[in-house]
Amino acid sequence: MTKKNIKFSIAIDGGSASGKTTGSKIISKEFKFKLLSSGKLYRYLAFKIIKNKKKYDQKFISSQAKKINLPKLKNKELNNLEVTKLSAIIAKKKYIRNELKKFQKDFIKKNKKVIIEGRDIASKIMPNADLKIFFRCSLKEKAKRRLKDYKKTNKKIKLSEIKKSLKLRDFSDKNRKESPLLFVKGAVLVDTTKLTLMQMKLKLINLVEREITKKYGNI
Repeated sequence: MTKKNIKFSIAIDGGSASGKTTGSKIISKEFKFKLLSSGKLYRYLAFKIIKNKKKYDQKFISSQAKKINLPKLKNKELNNLEVTKLSAIIAKKKYIRNELKKFQKDFIKKNKKVIIEGRDIASKIMPNADLKIFFRCSLKEKAKRRLKDYKKTNKKIKLSEIKKSLKLRDFSDKNRKESPLLFVKGAVLVDTTKLTLMQMKLKLINLVEREITKKYGNI
């Protein structure tokens, strides 16, 4: 058994700007895992709803969900504030979650080494993942991080506005009826509030190496 042909899955969850996307990219690059950010799926549908001036029409959602592919999820417009707000709203709808669940399940089947990051991954999408990680970060630090991202496209945005938006999103994610954000049994908590990027990288690399060794031994 070599690192090239192992079969290993990682489910990553956490609130907005908690570091889960950055952490997922670090693991993906270091261990050559295929990565899917599930939040991009909801952002894509929100973007298409806004662009086509559609309501949350189930037929429209279904048709758009079938057209999703990884290149389309790289569209920078998916990160604007309007799309972010709408994606949080549509994420509460069961039929939308079910449509996107199909894409995520197919992604898992197609790849031997896979990471999916989001908010309901360990609880709903990958309950049998080899490794489950939950990212957490203080609201103050999260707002500062997100401000840097939004400043690239909106120079006028304020820290207070982002802080309020993140607080509402986290509350919504944890309390929604469909697939709430949960810290599941067996998950490893990674608090990034005081971690530098290098510290987080080393922590994640050690964690993944340890879990792969548990499953396959020294390879």
